[in-house]
Amino acid sequence: MLNRENRPFNLQALLTKIGLPGTVVEYHKGQSIFSQGDPAKTIFYIQKGGVKLTVISERGKEAVVAILGVGSFFGEGCLAGQHVRMANATAIGPSTMLTIEQKEMTRALHGQQAFSDLFMRQLLLRNIQVEADLVDQLFNSSEKRLARALLLIAHYGNQGEPQTELAGISQETLAEMIGTTRARVNFFMNRFRKLGFIEYNGGLKVHNSLLSVVLHD
Repeated sequence: MLNRENRPFNLQALLTKIGLPGTVVEYHKGQSIFSQGDPAKTIFYIQKGGVKLTVISERGKEAVVAILGVGSFFGEGCLAGQHVRMANATAIGPSTMLTIEQKEMTRALHGQQAFSDLFMRQLLLRNIQVEADLVDQLFNSSEKRLARALLLIAHYGNQGEPQTELAGISQETLAEMIGTTRARVNFFMNRFRKLGFIEYNGGLKVHNSLLSVVLHD
């Protein structure tokens, strides 16, 4: 994701400056934005709220690929010749998206160097995170994976203030993200709460002390 120091204000200002054509669409919590197999013709920019990207196997097993927040683009596969969506996108709360047609996005990337640089930087950072997620799945315990997932969603490690108040992230979603059961997530969440690493009472608040779980060998 883009560095929070540059997001979302600078990027939004740039989008306004270059006059990138698009349509603003509102989504409610849990609403589908697109599904696997749908035609891939547009790119989305999150102005408010967030998105959960998931994939479903032929046997019906679902896995969370990413949780994206304000200032993130998604659906960019169509720029690389992807004709159908390879994942499902679902709003994780009341959300506002700017939808941009493929040809308009291509025009902006070719014609606006500053915008192209920001867009490419976001894609590279997301690729780095995907690689780190794979290493996490292969080598770390489910407790450490959960702590890391919570910190990533809260944007710890980026510049600027972390978004400690998390909305719309269920234990089922967390379990899908880290490859374990909801029961295990519930067990670790209760442990984190007792240790003062998180708070949740209707909403979820993540404290930076949770880093001790990730850093502990």
